[in-house]
Amino acid sequence: MNGERTTVASTRTKLERGRAALGPALELVHTGRAPTRAVLTAELGVTRATAGAVAAELEALGLIRVDSRPAAAGSQGRPSHRLTVDDTGPVVLAAQVHSDGYRAALVGIGGRIVATAPGCAVIDEDPAQVIGAVVDAGAQLLRESGRRCVGAGLAVPSAVAEPEGLALKPLHIAWPPGAPAREIFARRIAAAGIEGPAFTGNDVNLAALAEHRHGAGRGAKHLLCVATGHRGVGGALVLDGRLHSGSSGLALEVGHLNVNPEGRACHCGSRGCLDVETDPLAFLVAAGRTPGPEVSLLQQSKDLLREEYADLAVRAAAEALVDRLGLGLAGLVNILNPDRIVLGGLHQALLAAEPDRLRAVVADRSLWGRSGGVPILPCTLDHNSLVGAAELAWQPVLDDPLRGLAAGAGV
Repeated sequence: MNGERTTVASTRTKLERGRAALGPALELVHTGRAPTRAVLTAELGVTRATAGAVAAELEALGLIRVDSRPAAAGSQGRPSHRLTVDDTGPVVLAAQVHSDGYRAALVGIGGRIVATAPGCAVIDEDPAQVIGAVVDAGAQLLRESGRRCVGAGLAVPSAVAEPEGLALKPLHIAWPPGAPAREIFARRIAAAGIEGPAFTGNDVNLAALAEHRHGAGRGAKHLLCVATGHRGVGGALVLDGRLHSGSSGLALEVGHLNVNPEGRACHCGSRGCLDVETDPLAFLVAAGRTPGPEVSLLQQSKDLLREEYADLAVRAAAEALVDRLGLGLAGLVNILNPDRIVLGGLHQALLAAEPDRLRAVVADRSLWGRSGGVPILPCTLDHNSLVGAAELAWQPVLDDPLRGLAAGAGV
């Protein structure tokens, strides 16, 4: 009898251990860090049998695929099963609002965009109007795809105060300060019949999270992301895989670092901030170009850099912005000591145009830069804020796949 009890207890312990490993295992496959079952076994620190059972359960849940075909010819050792995300599995709805419109997308596990629907519009002063429009676009994508949805995430161009989810001070859209973006989003998601929890975050924070998990920031322990949107400049810090958002969600408002004391008046009340000295509008004005209404300011500035860089006025404007950006990055390096920096938006294009100049300014003006430098890389993901919004929605499933999927099904 005692032997039977011991066997039952041992079996239960193994099952509990395997269930506890589901979330970590899914995150390893989700971020591409466990391409095979052998790697999964090593990363989890479990037996091959436990890793196999965990992979099989994640496959049964429709989240990953286990490919047992033999390894490629010429490989040594025992072939290991390949692990990939399931392209036909559930999705989350990701949404983004920016100064020139919005975009909805369906995003699967692994950060893979399944479908997108852009919308160009003048952003209404009532946040419910544009949030409603982007949710409607996402609901249409879901109907057309027939896919199961397990959650939703929204990226907004504003600091988002926690825990309420208020768009505290949207500087480049006409929303009132303190707009209840998360409440509106959750209400519209529920009204559209979309299952799963709803989340909201700052667009650059979410871009940084996406780049850390799936892009240029993968593998960094302390990742600093600085990027322009269609207007303005934002920043974010990812520490050990998690966003550092401060005590109330408002950390890393790097757009309001002063890089030119005699510079342009900023929306925050100061002068010469990164937000107005290194964004797309600043570049177009410095290059002597009049912004047009036909495409976004970000696209106009990128096109100008790519097509007219030989023009002396364009080159001078780019060099001036690079110097100001470098000064700001150097200050951040001195304070934060990141092990990698990724740049997005116009800053990504400036890095491509003047990589040596930007890196030299950062190295010269930062204490740590002189001792070897911090890698400065371009963002690599298309629509990284959308992918980051999806990461918010996927997080409950990554934390606990069984409970997360049940919550997404309204159980």
